[in-house]
Amino acid sequence: MTEMLQEFCDSRGVRMRVDRQAGVIRGVKILGLSSRNGRTYPDETLARAVALYENAKVNVNHPKGSPLAPRDYQDRLGAIRDVAVRPGEGLFADLHFNPKHALAEQLAWDAEHAPENVGFSHNVEARTARRGGQVVVEAIVRVQSVDLVADPATTRGLFEEAGHSCLAQETGRNACPPLDHCPPRTPEMLLEQYPELVEEIRHEDAAEIERLRTEVNRLSGREKEHQKQELLRRLLSEQRLPALESADPQAQAIVSPAFVATALAAEDENAMRELVEERARLVQNLRRGMAGNHAAGAEGVSASAKPVSRNQNAAILPLPGDTKAFVEAIT
Repeated sequence: MTEMLQEFCDSRGVRMRVDRQAGVIRGVKILGLSSRNGRTYPDETLARAVALYENAKVNVNHPKGSPLAPRDYQDRLGAIRDVAVRPGEGLFADLHFNPKHALAEQLAWDAEHAPENVGFSHNVEARTARRGGQVVVEAIVRVQSVDLVADPATTRGLFEEAGHSCLAQETGRNACPPLDHCPPRTPEMLLEQYPELVEEIRHEDAAEIERLRTEVNRLSGREKEHQKQELLRRLLSEQRLPALESADPQAQAIVSPAFVATALAAEDENAMRELVEERARLVQNLRRGMAGNHAAGAEGVSASAKPVSRNQNAAILPLPGDTKAFVEAIT
């Protein structure tokens, strides 16, 4: 299985050489053959991991929350270089640190006088297997960082509890042991242990909820528009007015795009009904006027030898066949 591991290793009993001016502590032990978490690191595993540890970042203390969480600038202390395997002992390297860092003098003093205080805790991704009751690290596939820690006695894997890796990072296979080995975790525990992960999930959920809300509003708007169109079709049919899809020029003048837009923008059904009924009365009056004018024109002047007076303010309505004039009158 592949999982995220965090291992502690101090330099107790290791002879280190400190170069304060250059900012180098030579001969620091960064990983042993066995860990206090009960895992075993064969020499061949360490040999294959040398290149991964070379130039690994060194930070002060563990990251907050997830081991993959971004680090603060002031946490960066230095880097690991010239990594080498000592058979039967572990991985050793030179720690190149910033001599101007706030903890540089404390680190140099501990390396010279109290090497047990110079301890590292690793954030690594590794492939493990269980053999004869032991967990053997078969390969280290990625080194996230090497953290300088102050309290090695309480350091355990971030993803470990009761010696089991319950929330390990996966790479194709489930890295979690059987469920009966994993203690129950409450939402409060997850929030406390992995705040960045929880916040990321919350952010993704909020974005998805917003996307779904936008889609629902869009579909709701389309449904309301469709319902209004169906209502307008029904009201036009009741008033014997042309259908919305009619291709007749006079019908298109009666149910013009401007009229349709006004009707669809009506506040409610009553307002839309009033607009349709008003349009129906207008069309009916125009048709009656056109019919009367047509009959009067057919009689001609022979009906009386005397001039016929008429209301000079009355509109001269078009004949039924004059589409252009009808459109001008209806609009």
